[in-house]
Amino acid sequence: MLRFAVQRALSALFTLWSAATLAFIALRLAPGDAIVLQLALSGATESQIAARRAALGLDLPLGVQYLNMLSRLLRGDLGVSLVNGRAVTALIGEQLEATLALAIGALLVGTLLGLALGIGAALGGHWLQQLAQALIALLLATPVYWLGILAIYVFSVWLGWLPSISRDNSLQALLLPCGVLGVALSGSIGQMAAAGLHEAKKAPFVQTARAKGLPVHLIVWRHMLSAYGGALISLIGLQSGFLISGALVTESLFTRRGIGQLLLNAVNGRDYPVVQGVVLLSALAYSLLSTLADILAAWRDPRLRRQGL
Repeated sequence: MLRFAVQRALSALFTLWSAATLAFIALRLAPGDAIVLQLALSGATESQIAARRAALGLDLPLGVQYLNMLSRLLRGDLGVSLVNGRAVTALIGEQLEATLALAIGALLVGTLLGLALGIGAALGGHWLQQLAQALIALLLATPVYWLGILAIYVFSVWLGWLPSISRDNSLQALLLPCGVLGVALSGSIGQMAAAGLHEAKKAPFVQTARAKGLPVHLIVWRHMLSAYGGALISLIGLQSGFLISGALVTESLFTRRGIGQLLLNAVNGRDYPVVQGVVLLSALAYSLLSTLADILAAWRDPRLRRQGL
């Protein structure tokens, strides 16, 4: 277990370094910068723009800027926004609650719907299996943005049940964005659940449980899903990356405040520190959630513990 913890810690550090480095390179390669966007349109002279760039250290060689960035990150300093001068940690903290509410709600919807589709695809009657398999394939191929537009048209424009703009964390405001992101997430969970249950129903312990006359729901939940619960937990942990990217699309589509909107505005404004801060937060969240999922999977599945977890 100690070896596993050390390996995951090193992996997380490498992930954070890679994310910071790729964000640094991508932002510097992109045309334009925040200083020009801020000052040029306000009538600032070239000398004033150059002075502002020098004050922020943006006139230094790229290698020096990169080392300065890493030095600040090692001290836990994400820097300040180039647009408004506020601390990046404060900007992220203001938007974090909204994104967490969206992600947790979507994960709940995606897990429940994915398990239902997986059970239907593996254990239902012929028509139910065909329908569940078709829905899983459709969800895997459907972009979040298209699904969100369809949901807005049906539930907001046509039926008028739910608002198309999500301004807060109330249940009514969260239902549509969480539903859209959760439904998009459910396809991969349903696919994994169906594959595991197809394999499990042929296992000797399931045949024994059937021979004992146990009810079908007990066989499914206590034996079949339990046997492959570790793999499902690991998959759900890995879907945190999808939740992060999906939140950007969902928040933009529903005009919802959150980390995704903050990142989008920072990219458009070439606000380097904010983009790097959000990218690092996303990488850290992904590393922590995937590690936690692996630990839970190992706890649920003795076979994983024997493999060294």
